[in-house]
Amino acid sequence: MRALAFVCVLAAAAPAGAQEAELARAKKIVAGSCFLCHGMQGESATELFPRLAAQNEKYIAKQLANFKSGERKSEVMPRMVGALTPEDMRALGLYFSRQASRPHPPTDASLAAQGMVVYRQGGAATEAAACVGCHGERGHGSESLPRLAGQVASYLATQLRNFGARVRTNDNAVMHTIAAKMTDGEIRAVSEYLSGLE
Repeated sequence: MRALAFVCVLAAAAPAGAQEAELARAKKIVAGSCFLCHGMQGESATELFPRLAAQNEKYIAKQLANFKSGERKSEVMPRMVGALTPEDMRALGLYFSRQASRPHPPTDASLAAQGMVVYRQGGAATEAAACVGCHGERGHGSESLPRLAGQVASYLATQLRNFGARVRTNDNAVMHTIAAKMTDGEIRAVSEYLSGLE
């Protein structure tokens, strides 16, 4: 009986130990390059770069793989991810998903209020679908969909415009149709709203 209990304890400890090793591996990679733009905890060095803190683990790994393969276009990221292995990408996804996302009050409360309506009900004038249906009540997304809550507003707006113009094609094709239907005012409003969510 004691032997069985010991085996069970080892089995439970193994994944935890493996995760700690992954986190240590990721922290070393972040300290070597990622922190320059995204910060050590994924809070982003400036508003030019996305916040990665609390982003969904598998989503991060997929985006890194897409940057490396060229499926997702960027002038900078292919050089940054060129040496990363799939294991590195998974470790980075785990690391950033574990970081806390601090609240960032919107800079324009009136615009954010308009954005909440677009997020929850869709674009009334443009018939764009409501974001809440896929990204969830609080904008936390899922394994395959990004967390939008707390993201840099200008970054979100740029990505929506890229989806609408089909400049960004590495993710859900539904986004092309939705973003193409949104006015620039709706894009700015929903981005401002999402940036203030925890």
